Amino acid sequence: MSESESIPHRSGYVAIVGKPNAGKSTLMNKILGAKLSITTHKAQTTRHQIVGIHSEENAQVIFLDTPGIINPKYELQKAMMRFVEKAEKDADIILFIVEANENNIPDYAFDELRRFRKSVVLVINKIDTENQEKVEALSAELNEKFEFKRTVFVSALEGAGVPGLLESIVELMPAGPPFYPKDELSEHPLRFFASELIREQIYLQYHEEIPYSATVEVIQYEEREDLDYINAEIIVNRMSQKGMIIGKGGRAIKQLGTEARKSIEDFVERKVFLDLHVKVRDKWRENENMVRNLGYR
Repeated sequence: MSESESIPHRSGYVAIVGKPNAGKSTLMNKILGAKLSITTHKAQTTRHQIVGIHSEENAQVIFLDTPGIINPKYELQKAMMRFVEKAEKDADIILFIVEANENNIPDYAFDELRRFRKSVVLVINKIDTENQEKVEALSAELNEKFEFKRTVFVSALEGAGVPGLLESIVELMPAGPPFYPKDELSEHPLRFFASELIREQIYLQYHEEIPYSATVEVIQYEEREDLDYINAEIIVNRMSQKGMIIGKGGRAIKQLGTEARKSIEDFVERKVFLDLHVKVRDKWRENENMVRNLGYR
């Protein structure tokens, strides 16, 4: 029997949770070596539970990237928090990620962690931005508030500490067979990633309320012989926002389409024809049925 055959295979689910902009999506992308979760400098970029699969010879870790923990104010945000709660419920391990300069974690975040009674790993991110003494003080303070299974220090952007974090996760994983084929990276279809990459460009190119008032629905995704054809709708909250998305003479939406197409082509590794339209669905964020129908279930 070879050494690899004598080691039990481990597999399980890991929920990545924390406040907005703590680096959850950046961390998952770094571990997977692929951009599955969109990332921008704006808070609340992630709205769905994003599934990413990391496979090794003797382990498979299914990561659940989640929206940032917030106090929800309207139906879309309530749906986002349901994704967080579901991920925490489904997970074998929870990664609670905080920034190295964090100074205000709400008590309800710890209450939520206690409620699920899971193994929780504290991940202090962006250690390259703070001195070691401050980072260690933060670690001591947080470990007094909650009984973490492990504490790991990383820079998700630079990759520092990430291999050690992955080792810790695998050690805590239950023994079991893989859930997915070892060559799969995610369970989401291509149309999901196309809509996310379009939405990422809305966050990057528009300001103030526009990114938070818009969503994207892919109406058609057709893999043709020579290219992928995508027909997508950008849905906004009110009529004035439609004009802002389109821009003077259509310049803004043309720029948006160009950059989104490039991102999608990089992802699918083939040519893409992107057909974008803007639709108004009045106050869709506040309407529970609209929120559900647009995929936020």
